Amino acid sequence: MKIPLLSFFLALPLAAQDLPSLAAMKSAAEAFLGSLDEGQRGKAAFAFDSDERENFRFTPQTRKGLPLKEMNDAQRAAAMKLLEAALSEKGKLKAMQVITLEGVLREIEKRPDFRDPGKYYVSIFGKPGDGKGWGWKFEGHHLGLNYTVANGKEFSVTPSFYGANPGEVREGEHKGLRVLKAEDELARALVNVLLEGGKKEVIFSDQPPAEILTAENRKATALEPVGIAAADMSAAQRKALFDLISEYTGRHREDLAAADMKKIEKAGVGKIRFGWAGGTKPGEAWYYRIQGPTFIMEAANTQNDANHVHASWRDFEGDFGRDVLSEHYRQHEKDAGDH
Repeated sequence: MKIPLLSFFLALPLAAQDLPSLAAMKSAAEAFLGSLDEGQRGKAAFAFDSDERENFRFTPQTRKGLPLKEMNDAQRAAAMKLLEAALSEKGKLKAMQVITLEGVLREIEKRPDFRDPGKYYVSIFGKPGDGKGWGWKFEGHHLGLNYTVANGKEFSVTPSFYGANPGEVREGEHKGLRVLKAEDELARALVNVLLEGGKKEVIFSDQPPAEILTAENRKATALEPVGIAAADMSAAQRKALFDLISEYTGRHREDLAAADMKKIEKAGVGKIRFGWAGGTKPGEAWYYRIQGPTFIMEAANTQNDANHVHASWRDFEGDFGRDVLSEHYRQHEKDAGDH
């Protein structure tokens, strides 16, 4: 079955953008589930406490959930409305380009069963809008988008992962495509402005690690502090740092991104650190991480002769909504005790 790719997705209307993001997610999830037959719902719908909800994967493998290739056009459109409820235009474009790259790999590797743009899965956890908590994810090779909502107003958008292989498409129909160009170039601009300012310690190793260190771990933990703290940066350097951070938070719609940025800033801007490992010239392998008191953003371009990029954003307490859910349950217990 041929799956429509980038042109199909980009042509979809953006009605979800007219609603606040959390209400849009609820509406889109209900509409998506309502478009499915009983067998499809059996694959797409899970209990909120299902172990599958925190089964975070970005490598190519068999997954649970309902894949795009088992949906008709109307159902795929409904799935895309769910993405539109959470993602900014930029975030949506990148997601669709990641799926397009799976088709590029299929042509390069001649492995149509393994590299399949139809193997991106939608899963809904709990009842959309349930105040006790509900969530959903959209996941496949190089794309891991996870959302949790509690009490109708608290939310989590992490783990959030985008990958690109090839990092730059060098031949064929999509020649020149660089899905994660900004994650590369903004970080390279930051490391260079720091080096130009005499802050050589921003490079903590000449050899980058082979992969992002948080990997597919269900819980991300703080790594060794490396590089330069924002407190030790000039105003121009801090601006370059936040331009890069905004590339990650800006994957999502404006209200979600603003709330996440506020949380990052509240935890302490001066404590955020940026460190780089590897070469700083185009074509050289590299790794960087941005780490604050509450979060970590990592990116690596080391595989396939430094033409294979992974870019991940994790929250130490908030992945899969752990922090908002625990606060919701504490408040519920307090209210019950007051009675």
